[in-house]
Amino acid sequence: MDKIKKWWAAIRPSKRRLAQLYCAILYNANIKGFMNGTIYSGPSKAVCVPGLNCYSCPGAVGACPLGALQNAVASSGARAGTYVIGILMLFGIILGRTVCGWLCPFGMLQELLYKIPVPKISKSRVTRVLSYLKHVILILFVIMIPLWAGLKKMPLPAFCKYICPAGTLEGAGPLLMSSNNSGLFPLLGSLFTNKFVILAIIGLACIFCFRSFCRFLCPLGAIYGIFCRLAIIGLKVDEQKCTHCGACVNHCKMDVRHVGDHECIHCGECRGVCPAHAISWNGKHISQCGKSAASKPQPVFESENQTEKKASRVFRGVLIGVLLLALIYYNFLAPLIR
Repeated sequence: MDKIKKWWAAIRPSKRRLAQLYCAILYNANIKGFMNGTIYSGPSKAVCVPGLNCYSCPGAVGACPLGALQNAVASSGARAGTYVIGILMLFGIILGRTVCGWLCPFGMLQELLYKIPVPKISKSRVTRVLSYLKHVILILFVIMIPLWAGLKKMPLPAFCKYICPAGTLEGAGPLLMSSNNSGLFPLLGSLFTNKFVILAIIGLACIFCFRSFCRFLCPLGAIYGIFCRLAIIGLKVDEQKCTHCGACVNHCKMDVRHVGDHECIHCGECRGVCPAHAISWNGKHISQCGKSAASKPQPVFESENQTEKKASRVFRGVLIGVLLLALIYYNFLAPLIR
């Protein structure tokens, strides 16, 4: 029994990994789309999900914020642009780059690739400089080119069309794997080949370098990074406790200069290496085991701890209920309604 407990403790997924997996399933709750090779086009497709998730994925039940932003920039309709900018600001102000660390399926895939046991490329001044490349891609491929094409009445979501590896993996891949879409193969050309090569290069880079796409190329991360000082949810540092030893920055695999800056994805791993226990979620310190930073809680707080546990169980139940309802609706009820 002890061996089983030790084995489970070694492989048990973290809360962050469970959150990433949950979002991957929820964003792509239309499982029937993978089986019949069709793209869901119901009313929920007008709503953007927080993380990077391709609109053309057969399972996708929501829109990708990057694709929606490009279409809004290229279109002349003010309503679409107002909505997309507003929803990105909402996600940014509430979550910031916590979206990247907890709610992005493509980020989870990058981390799983990094677990492959090969020699790793450590962060350095070079990777820190390269981390600004995503801001260039944001300005050029998400804003400037779509805007230029829109002025010429030729809508062009440049990032989605020429770069986005999530579109190739989540969209083109599953659609082409379906026998119902076998007629699409003769239509494939150099554009698909180029994007497949980009996907392969990024996937290979993620094996050697932690979250390569997220750090160097993802314009959605660049957008959320703008809100690093405003985000409500995220890691905070208690300056009165902080000794400025640098353990958090040295341990972090991202190109951060300090906890909570525009490169921080708020994964929370730095909390376990801080000797002063100065890093917390929104100012409330919670240790790795989920208990208070104090070594032994006082009896007066026992009722509060019980309340927090009950609230946590209710929250988990609500999340599971939402996921089950989404799976039932999109796979059984929605087809009947249509």
